[in-house]
Amino acid sequence: MDTMILAIKSLILGIVEGLTEFLPVSSTGHLVIFQNLIRFEGTTPSYVEMYTYVIQLGAILAVVILYWDKIWNTLVNFFPNKVGYQKSGFKFWLMVFIACIPGGVFGILLDDLADEYLFSPVPIALTLFFGGIAMIYAENRFRDQKSMNDMFRITAKQALIIGLFQCLAIIPGMSRSASTIIGGWVAGLSTVAAAEFSFFLAIPVMVGMSFLKLIKIGGIMVLTSSEIISLAVGFIVSFIVALAVINKFISYLKRKPMRIFAVYRMVFAIVVLLAGYAGYLAV
Repeated sequence: MDTMILAIKSLILGIVEGLTEFLPVSSTGHLVIFQNLIRFEGTTPSYVEMYTYVIQLGAILAVVILYWDKIWNTLVNFFPNKVGYQKSGFKFWLMVFIACIPGGVFGILLDDLADEYLFSPVPIALTLFFGGIAMIYAENRFRDQKSMNDMFRITAKQALIIGLFQCLAIIPGMSRSASTIIGGWVAGLSTVAAAEFSFFLAIPVMVGMSFLKLIKIGGIMVLTSSEIISLAVGFIVSFIVALAVINKFISYLKRKPMRIFAVYRMVFAIVVLLAGYAGYLAV
């Protein structure tokens, strides 16, 4: 594929990734559908699969930038001197680690099966639709209960519950953000605390997944120059767009319910199924 065309397509996908990574609408699902729609492909085997994960690191970098003060605070207070100090960096990152364990185990076991059978528009659309229904049910059932607003006070039990729900994100179209927020509701966290914890949880999860995909493909050095340029474009664009989206998303969650994202998921799923039926998507 011509370098310029591949770069333009990557720019489009970078925008899609930056917009959807932290919204509960499945960035992976959107990337797979838009890759299919614009016929995004490389010459290196498994390049598109690897690309899907690696450009998400651009959005993750946006989290690191925007939440650097909180990240730095956890490092400065990794072992706090104050007795009873709640915001222990060690405790917080231990909770992140605990939340990563279920997804890490099931991800390694089921990754190849998901890649083979679920990374296509029809199963993604169905997951988007039924995941939207699950979001509406979970919000109605758990959001209004008494909840904890400080993610730094999360317990091991709560972290494990969130981690178990995050396993749902192995299914493309479910959304890691939606899964962890629902898990946060069930565990007793407020929507904002659950969303922010999902941001921090994304750092090790997405770095780990990207690393595994790079190993699977044989490293970045096996890519062509056109593919490396497209990867860089997608990474940078997703980073810039995510910077603009994250704070607006958190501000929205402080004021309004997440039902609008669930409705969007279901409408988008129907559009995808109709597009596939009409022949615009290779289903």
